[in-house]
Amino acid sequence: KRRGKGEADVFSGIVEEMGEVVRLRRQGEAMELAIRAQAVLDGTRIGDSIAVNGVCLTVREMDRRSFVADVMPETARVTNLGALTPGAAVNLERALRLGDRLGGHLVTGHVDGTGRVLGRLELDNAFLLEIATPPEVSRYLVPKGSVAVDGVSLTVARCEGDRFTVSIIPHTAARTNLGRRRPGDVVNLEADLIGKYVASLLAEIWPAPAAAPGAAPERRPTAGVPAGGPAARLTPEFLAAHGFAAPGRKEG
Repeated sequence: KRRGKGEADVFSGIVEEMGEVVRLRRQGEAMELAIRAQAVLDGTRIGDSIAVNGVCLTVREMDRRSFVADVMPETARVTNLGALTPGAAVNLERALRLGDRLGGHLVTGHVDGTGRVLGRLELDNAFLLEIATPPEVSRYLVPKGSVAVDGVSLTVARCEGDRFTVSIIPHTAARTNLGRRRPGDVVNLEADLIGKYVASLLAEIWPAPAAAPGAAPERRPTAGVPAGGPAARLTPEFLAAHGFAAPGRKEG
């Protein structure tokens, strides 16, 4: 069944191949990208979606060796696609079909923000990338959680403040452009979709307390959840209102 217009695409963050930008035509702030590819063209038709560096794009034209996609001004501004040049290597993945294996995690292809590579540390056959991240991404990161970097599903090794670290294994380094990333490079970031849903639900249950006049805004690690965690908001009155009996008291 082909998707209808307006239906969302889902990816797994398991890159199928690296493509090469063969033509880039700028039209004001918009762009037209022509990308040489092979594996992702198999079974692909006009109107299908391919994630390019983690950004969901629609195939407008294609032949046996390449495809063409449009990049809207907003996409060019908020992702690293706007900085691409002919010859650049990009990560490519076709949208999942119902029944496909989910080897990584759920990725929507809607980038939350960009990060900058701060450091690269070689470790035997692998290496660590330390990446600076904006608040709209860092609020959802947890150790051993998932994050998509340039469309690659990765596990967060460490996260602290405005930065996090991921480990790149040899297979990932060889099959994606992360093997070429160096300090200063800009990468696309997408936080874990499930984490964003959880944060949204918690914000409904534990809304952020109003700040005192003149007080600095409270910094919270997760949207809507105050410092100290949800337990800080649990009171006997809250529990009673939601059907929980006080300790040592039997209902009925």
